[in-house]
Amino acid sequence: MSPLKFLYSYTKKHLGKLFLAILFMLASSLLNVIPPYLFKTVVDDVLISKNIFMLNIICGSLVLIFGLKAITTYFQRYFMSVAGQSVVMDIRIDLYDHMQRMSLKRIYASRVGALMSRITSDAATLQNIVTSTFIDLMFNIVTFLGMFAFILYINWRLTCFIILVLPFVALLLSYASKKLRKAGHSVQEHLADITATAQEAFSAIRVVRAFATEDEELERFTKASKENYEALLHSVSIQGILAGVIEVFLIFALAIVFWFGGQKVIDGTLTPGDLVSFIGYIAFMVQPIRSILNQMNSMQIGMASAERVSEMLQSHIEDSATNSGNITERISGNVKFENVCFHYEEGQEVLRDINLEIKAGQKIAVVGPTGSGKSTLADLLPRFYKPTSGKILIDDHDIREYNLKDLRRQIGIVPQECILMKGSMAFNIAYGIKNPDMNKIIEAAEIADIREFIETLPKKYETEIGERGVTISGGQRQRIAIARAVIRDPRILILDEATSSLDIAVERQVQKAMDKAMKGRTSLIIAHRLSTVREADKILVLKDGEFIEAGTHDELLKLGGLYANLWRLQYGDNA
Repeated sequence: MSPLKFLYSYTKKHLGKLFLAILFMLASSLLNVIPPYLFKTVVDDVLISKNIFMLNIICGSLVLIFGLKAITTYFQRYFMSVAGQSVVMDIRIDLYDHMQRMSLKRIYASRVGALMSRITSDAATLQNIVTSTFIDLMFNIVTFLGMFAFILYINWRLTCFIILVLPFVALLLSYASKKLRKAGHSVQEHLADITATAQEAFSAIRVVRAFATEDEELERFTKASKENYEALLHSVSIQGILAGVIEVFLIFALAIVFWFGGQKVIDGTLTPGDLVSFIGYIAFMVQPIRSILNQMNSMQIGMASAERVSEMLQSHIEDSATNSGNITERISGNVKFENVCFHYEEGQEVLRDINLEIKAGQKIAVVGPTGSGKSTLADLLPRFYKPTSGKILIDDHDIREYNLKDLRRQIGIVPQECILMKGSMAFNIAYGIKNPDMNKIIEAAEIADIREFIETLPKKYETEIGERGVTISGGQRQRIAIARAVIRDPRILILDEATSSLDIAVERQVQKAMDKAMKGRTSLIIAHRLSTVREADKILVLKDGEFIEAGTHDELLKLGGLYANLWRLQYGDNA
């Protein structure tokens, strides 16, 4: 979709406000065109004829004209701001909604700062375009055309000299427009790079401090800033050269007009007032042209932002979100994988012919070397990705037949890295639940073995957690994640490496909470530490995307295969 079509698709809902803004803009522009014509009357009817009455009329007219212009300009800007802000708000909301629904593959392949720049930097640029640049460009174009009509009326022969210059100006504008659009793209891309670089550095500030790489990160940020600086200079350079060349053309035309018109005044075929008025219009026309050039530069940067936002909005959203089924019933928790294969990239299979059946209430553990596909297997169940072949059933229904939101609300997930939101303990435990019951929050905290800790805090459940949960320990974060997973009473619980980042003492505490959470629920445990899965009903060993062993802890130790080797590496001969 072209940038103009994209912007029109959002502005058409606000055409009434835009129409009013344009109406007042036209009135303001026409009022702006009249004063230079009064020069003719001042010279011919006041200064030469010495007409005091006419002098009074002209002075009063000037006050009236500029008073009306102030009023029309106010309403023009008011209605344009209302329409423009509404348009940009709609774009920003749609963009945020779309980005939330993009496939995880696309999100993980992008830099968070680059995505954020679409909502912040690009949306702000569009806001400037829609609320001021566009209407100012229209105002100056109408003003220019109005002044051109007046000089044509005053003397068409003199106007012909101006017309001879205009094709050169038009060619320059066309050439510069392409250059400015390209420069605008470059400016916005480098600005996004600055945002992404800063976002990454501050998100990983502990890593930066730990490895003492502040200077390296500063160097990266400085490089991105310099590239943006150079892109801006290139854009300004194009604009400056263009403005200078066009001004030379106009002054050249003005000199010819003055030379030719002066002769006409001398021989009596043109009044002094006509020449002064004509030259006044030419002088006044320089300002609209300068403004048009400045606004064209802003428009090209805005069109570049519109292209970037439009491209983002046209990107594919999560496949599962576009194929939501209509089953909304409460599930029992029987899970079956039938010949499931999956790959992120063509030809690089991550899972191969996975067949797995989990009865409701069973605890099934999946273990294996790093990169064997354990977390990917877990991600298929809540439909974060869809299998490239085969199918997954819950209660004998293909998971694609379930309404996506209803399905995910019945699957609790405790991830390896628990990300908490800025807010209270209660908010984080009941995250995503509207008007949560406090008794259920306390019950979930009890199951997760975090209630006692919370109730020792001065504000208890209203205690604020810092962004990403940095103000509490890793074990406490994991137990809040468990509480968050069980508060909805899910029938299926996925524990994805939930204790791998904890020390042994804390792991045992969290494991106790996990055992309580899994009671009565179908549980899929993805684990690196084998001590967390020894009580599972069945342990499956995954290697290179395939199950190679299955059994209980004792059975697998007796088998002497990969599981037994992994156990010995972690715990020696302690069974």
